Amino acid sequence: MNKRVSMLFTVAAVAVMGATLFGSTYTQTQITGQSIETISTDADMMDQIRHMGGLQLTMPKAFAESDCDVLEASGRTVHNFDLYAQSVELPIMGDKTYSAMTFNGMVPGPTIRVMQGDVIKMTLVIPDDEPLPHGNDMHSAQITSSVYESVMPGETSQYCFIAESAGIFKYHCSGVKLALMDQHVLSGMYGIAIVDPANGYKKLMVEKTTGSGEVDRVFYDADALEFQLQYSQLYLTDTGAFDQSAMFGHQNDLTVVNGMSFGYVPNMAHNLLVKGDTNKNIFVAQPWNDLELKQYQSQLLFVENDQHVRIFVENQGNEPVFFHIVGEILDRVTQGNRIQSAATETWLLGGSQGMIVDLVFDEPGAYAAVNHDYAAIFTGAATVFVAGDPFNLNPTLVDAGIIEAPVPSYAYVLGNPSDAIPPSGMNTIEHPAKNIHGLYTDEVVMEMQESGEYVALWEVIPAVADILTS
Repeated sequence: MNKRVSMLFTVAAVAVMGATLFGSTYTQTQITGQSIETISTDADMMDQIRHMGGLQLTMPKAFAESDCDVLEASGRTVHNFDLYAQSVELPIMGDKTYSAMTFNGMVPGPTIRVMQGDVIKMTLVIPDDEPLPHGNDMHSAQITSSVYESVMPGETSQYCFIAESAGIFKYHCSGVKLALMDQHVLSGMYGIAIVDPANGYKKLMVEKTTGSGEVDRVFYDADALEFQLQYSQLYLTDTGAFDQSAMFGHQNDLTVVNGMSFGYVPNMAHNLLVKGDTNKNIFVAQPWNDLELKQYQSQLLFVENDQHVRIFVENQGNEPVFFHIVGEILDRVTQGNRIQSAATETWLLGGSQGMIVDLVFDEPGAYAAVNHDYAAIFTGAATVFVAGDPFNLNPTLVDAGIIEAPVPSYAYVLGNPSDAIPPSGMNTIEHPAKNIHGLYTDEVVMEMQESGEYVALWEVIPAVADILTS
């Protein structure tokens, strides 16, 4: 048998095996967006697979050390990362909810930040009352995938690994074998691990020109004000359940950033500050206006002019992300620990891919970070940064006695949203204040308020509004 015929037989065998395992006829779903057809015999097989949790994968042990006792005794810094699974109803636009699956009652799950070479000790708890098994796959690990197996309700799993590579890495629900993982991840079970370089981040170099056209290199210190933006999609039925057929057809209902569509746009407080009227919207889409929404009310991201800003960006979803900031240039793009680009307009992220964007906002203004896929923009992927004092609010705020002196950004008045702020690292500029914002359960919000580290703007804004309107 010649090589060409042999290869054709191999391709055909893979296609037949795939159709048998996944209970479908061989189609070009990913290319044409057609739904996968299922015959009755295969449907019975799929039902059995779902009952036992999915298709079993058995992997040999990898060479990397993953024994917690060994790694904890190694002298390396150990970070405990505790996750618990919780299925809850969370809000979406239009006064509706969807069936979310969360780590620790939030979407995305908590961010862990370590230094390159540190040990992460991951513990996953599945409560007794959780209806489904879950797992956790951390892309920052280089160990056997058998540790990501499903964990049944009432059980706990644990594994350890050395975070050998610097960068931003996804983690997500896994080990639900092959039949259910898409539902769990796209329903909210994802997050990131930030692994800082052992030697710290590099200074940022930005090229500027003089009036004569000469190029001048301006260097900014490695310390930066940091944000995190995680992109995904929601594929939902009318009742808010996961719609797998829509996912197969790449027909999502909403594009979300850190779990929310249009979660970082102006709200009624910004309307009041800029327009003097809570009912006069200053942005084309403001679906999360009311104070009654509490942690779900949209918030803006505030930065200073001529400040080094670092953004950790991860594509958690099923569609490409064409990351772009309207009105700005991405001064540096880093993936892993390697610079990929400087002074670029847009950078493409495929699924389960992350990057670090460094930039400086030179001029006061409002800048929208978008997924430059127009469908994504109109379904929720618009995040507004406000640099400096573009609305000339400092005199008003000083005259009203809200601040004593002009401030370089509105973060000193309103803070920045908690879900967009990663844990601090070795080159972090601390935010002036943090407000409670995110796709959190009320129990999570209560813990945040009790910690005293965050401002509940729904309690503060009425007092500020009274001062301004009087």
